[in-house]
Amino acid sequence: MSKLPIMIDTDPGIDDAAALAIALFHPDLDVKLITTVAGNVSIEKTTANALKLIEMFGKDVPIARGCEHPLVYDLDDGSEVHGITGMDGWVFPEPDYSRLMKEHAVIAMRDLLMESPEEITLVAIGPLTNVGMLFRLFPEVKAKINEIVLMGGSVTRGNKTPTGEFNIYSDPEAAHIVFTSGLPIRMVGLDVGWKSFVDGKHMDMLPEINKVCEMLEATFRHYRSNQFEKGIVNMYDSDAIAALVKPEMFKWVNTHLDVELEGKYGRGQTVCDLDERYGKAHNVTVAVDVSTKVFQDWFIESLKNCNI
Repeated sequence: MSKLPIMIDTDPGIDDAAALAIALFHPDLDVKLITTVAGNVSIEKTTANALKLIEMFGKDVPIARGCEHPLVYDLDDGSEVHGITGMDGWVFPEPDYSRLMKEHAVIAMRDLLMESPEEITLVAIGPLTNVGMLFRLFPEVKAKINEIVLMGGSVTRGNKTPTGEFNIYSDPEAAHIVFTSGLPIRMVGLDVGWKSFVDGKHMDMLPEINKVCEMLEATFRHYRSNQFEKGIVNMYDSDAIAALVKPEMFKWVNTHLDVELEGKYGRGQTVCDLDERYGKAHNVTVAVDVSTKVFQDWFIESLKNCNI
């Protein structure tokens, strides 16, 4: 079976590091491009983190730096959660900026799509600024995208605000552009991520598997010490990779979905018409549940591929 060609838009972040590791070493995936966006931390830091990870993993995948702030409002990053660098807790190699493409991420995405002989799947695990900008500037690329698989949103509650999940809240205007693009979209949200966790037993296994797993355990222990005390660590961004290679672990529902752009309390909320009350056409396939046991086994087995 041929590998699935994908490009990953990301804001590393430790969640992203785990997802990138699984994707880059997975035998069924071919990562053509990694693009960075401001989100968990600033664009300078997410780009440096992506370069550090590629250097550590020993992978030769092009990286392009993307948008430094959302389409409309100023960046409200997640550094209060993710720390100063976004990837504290491990001594990484220094970023090799000679690996960084000269082109802006949006241009790199356009060029890759338009020059590809086959359709490419776009995997978004950060704010959707780059993707929204891509569709606004170069709508012709839509014909070259197989589907969009993203981690973001929620059909219930948020984490940045009571209703807004971080990735969508960070740039709801960009998210609206993406959700109304007319492309096939699969969304794995925050509420499913709450069930996609690795427990203490599995986390204790990580340092014995390989160096990548040792790094992930150390950074998660540093970054999410409060979750370690509870015995579980959520792996939100890895859900997007799981959706690509093992979608049967999720329960999926086709629905109409859009993003609230106004409101004192509702801005950034993903509004899902799950009961089809309003009769609008389906535009997103949303994960509404996941088997925690299947996710945990898949996560550990996938990381065993990450030998460096």
